[in-house]
Parts: sequence; C-alpha cells; structure tokens
Amino acid sequence: MKSAGTARPAHFLYHTFWCAVDWLFLPNCGGCGRPNTRWCQTCQDNISRVTGPLCPRCGDPQPGGGLCQTCLEQPPAYEALRSFAYFTGPIREALHHLKYKRDIGLGEALSKHLTELYNEVKWDVNIVTPVPLSKQRMKERGYNQASMLGRPLAYAIGKPYRSVLDKQRDTRSQVGLSAVERKENVAGAFIASPDQVKGKIILVIDDVTTTGSTIDACAQALRLAGASAVYGLTLARAMLQADADDQPTHLSQ
Repeated sequence: MKSAGTARPAHFLYHTFWCAVDWLFLPNCGGCGRPNTRWCQTCQDNISRVTGPLCPRCGDPQPGGGLCQTCLEQPPAYEALRSFAYFTGPIREALHHLKYKRDIGLGEALSKHLTELYNEVKWDVNIVTPVPLSKQRMKERGYNQASMLGRPLAYAIGKPYRSVLDKQRDTRSQVGLSAVERKENVAGAFIASPDQVKGKIILVIDDVTTTGSTIDACAQALRLAGASAVYGLTLARAMLQADADDQPTHLSQ
C-alpha cells in the first residue's frame, strides 16, 4: 500500500482542479472563515482526534480496550468502523459548510484526514463507496457529501471508487434519536447489487457517525449482496448527547 504522501495521477489531477477553482474563486476556511484557504492550518491544529483505547469493532472509546458491550451483544455487520475526529469545533463547522452551504471544495481538503486514517488502520479494500442519499434528498441537495469525501480518498489510495449502494426508501433524520431508534430508522433502507460487490471487500465512507447504525445498515445490504467484508470510515464521530445539542443543524444521518 502506498502512503498518503505518495502522489497518484488521478489524485494529483483532482487536487489540481480544486486548486484552480480556488485560484479563480478565492475560498474562505470552512472551519473559521479565514480568507484565501479552504481549510486553514489553525483549524487543522485544533481538531480533536479520536484516539484509543477503542472498541476494535465499532471504534467507540472503550476504557481498557476490548469489545464494547454493544458489539458483544449485537455484533455489527461491518468488520470495523473508525472515525478521524470528534464532531466538534472546526470539524463540525467544516462539515456544516460542506453539507448545507454547498462548499463542496471542502470535501477534497477534508478527505486528506480520511487518507491519513486509512493509512493508519492498514485495511486492504477493493472498492470505496459512499453512504448514499435517497433520490429525494439527492434531488434537493444536488450532491452527496459522503461522495465529496470518498472520491478523493479513493484517488489518494489507488482504489476504485464506485457507488454500489442505493437508498431504497427515505428515512427520518437520525438527529435526536436514541441508539435503538437509529437502528430501526435505517433498517432495510439500503440495497446493493451482487454483480458489483460479490466477493469484494468494501470500504463505506460517511461524514459523521454516532452509533454506527447507518454504516451497519449499509454493511448488512452489502453482505447480503455477497461482499466478503465491509469496513467503514467517517470523518467525524458524534456522541448521542452531542447530537441532541446539535439538533438545530441537522448534521447527523
């Protein structure tokens, strides 16, 4: 596996495109609004990383390490889920800009953190895919924020990027729901084609996770379609109480 610092043609071209856009339309930092940069160094320095000990399955902080009680009692369909940072401070602001203010260039800037995380966990996957939006949500927003993170990640690590999941029904916002309600809300919401995923190891990308229920629902659909294993990466990890505090922004899925 090549490291995050190794340039790949597709990734170089994608990065160059966004640099050209920034040259034509001077950006502001998605975290603090500082001019002439999409994602300033000060905001990057103030990220609160998710660090161990973690549950080896869901990636939730777990004192002493080992599987958390939830994963012991109800093992998720994915092999492992990891998040780069906590959903607070600059990351929270940047994701708000990416998701609701059409600041789509932020996806390329933020994706470098997912690339860093992928190189840390050292998973060997075959396909990178985003958590999909429903057709109605996609029509309203015009783009999928998970795609804006997942595509440049795939280019950076040299893996195929494919949208192999579909969301076959609308779901409620996950914000403010309990862990049980989140799981019920997304149960059976996704579908995958066996022609695309059978025998493959799939990496599912999303912006924020709280309980992992959305990634788990995607993993269930992928395993049902024949995927040999599923992993998940998200840029941020929120806690249930944090989600309740953030309810007016409607950020978590």
